[in-house]
Amino acid sequence: MDLAELYQKQISLSEWFADIDHEATDAFREEDNWKRKRMEELAEIIPFPFDKPTSFQATEVVEMKDAFNIYFEAHKNELCALRLIPKKEGLPKLRMRGMTVADVVSNWLPQQDIDEEYYQADFVPHPSDHIWSTIFISNGHGAIGEVIAGSHNQLTQGFHDDGKPIVFRYEYTTDEVTTNPATPEVYEHIKEIISFLRIDTEEKRKEIEEKFHVSFLNGYLPGYFETVKSTVHGTWFIDWNRVLGDLYKDFWPEPFTQGTAEHLTGTVGSPGSATGTARIIHPDAISSAQFEEGDILLCLMTSPDYVPLMKHAGAVITQEGGILSHAAIVSREMKLPCVVGVKDIFEHVKDGDRVEVDAEKGIVRKL
Repeated sequence: MDLAELYQKQISLSEWFADIDHEATDAFREEDNWKRKRMEELAEIIPFPFDKPTSFQATEVVEMKDAFNIYFEAHKNELCALRLIPKKEGLPKLRMRGMTVADVVSNWLPQQDIDEEYYQADFVPHPSDHIWSTIFISNGHGAIGEVIAGSHNQLTQGFHDDGKPIVFRYEYTTDEVTTNPATPEVYEHIKEIISFLRIDTEEKRKEIEEKFHVSFLNGYLPGYFETVKSTVHGTWFIDWNRVLGDLYKDFWPEPFTQGTAEHLTGTVGSPGSATGTARIIHPDAISSAQFEEGDILLCLMTSPDYVPLMKHAGAVITQEGGILSHAAIVSREMKLPCVVGVKDIFEHVKDGDRVEVDAEKGIVRKL
């Protein structure tokens, strides 16, 4: 299976959480479903640019009601992202990105097996370019995450078409940005993003804390965030998740460690350590894999199909992925040591090799 096929197997983080029976699955799904309503309410209190949707009942779209027809005629040839948000508990959230409004209505939507009565349809403009995209956590330590010169889905899914992402840290106490690799041209963009999270007015902080049930840390809004910057729209926040932010309230991994002749390095996806037998498992061989308790799972990138193996693994090593990619988050929630983005791992480690995984420093050693 090639990278494109593996990408198609990726699912939303809400679905990942359901697959591993995470206790916060329902809360996370609710948080994700209504993130734009939450960001809209936040933007009424403070300056907070976000990808504001134009919302309709799904029945209005299918039946081309007057309100939607006006929108359709004005935007039918424009690229969009569409989110079908369930209004009834237990229904899946559906999404697509990068088609024109006309194509969505005539081709994509009719293929979805849904009862439109139970869905809200959110249309969001889709930028034709992505200057920068970020994914990061804001907590008591500061902000830590990744930035890439390309589309944000590369960061969430862990497949990087536009080069390796840049890991960044923003220290709230010193107002200092550091990146790996050193990339001065991105510093101002990171500072711009973080500036929207700093609220100096006590009255505004109190209003936000009471409305959204959060606690400011060093004057900064906490949570998990995603942003994009485009030529037409400038900088937009596209996610603010309090549930994931709370799960990562203590997340502050050690600075990047350089590789040597003695070990390989990647990014810490989930802390911990393990020693065991490396098992290289390709996606098309998961069901027949010989995998023992405590073996080290080594793959290009995890997908939901790997969950049964992950439940028995001592650690996970992936060649793709980033610090907050879905695979890293899921490993962390499974309390499974994980190192992601280990370049050329398959050239150095073979199936059956004994390996040591130091997922505190992002180091993999062949024994």
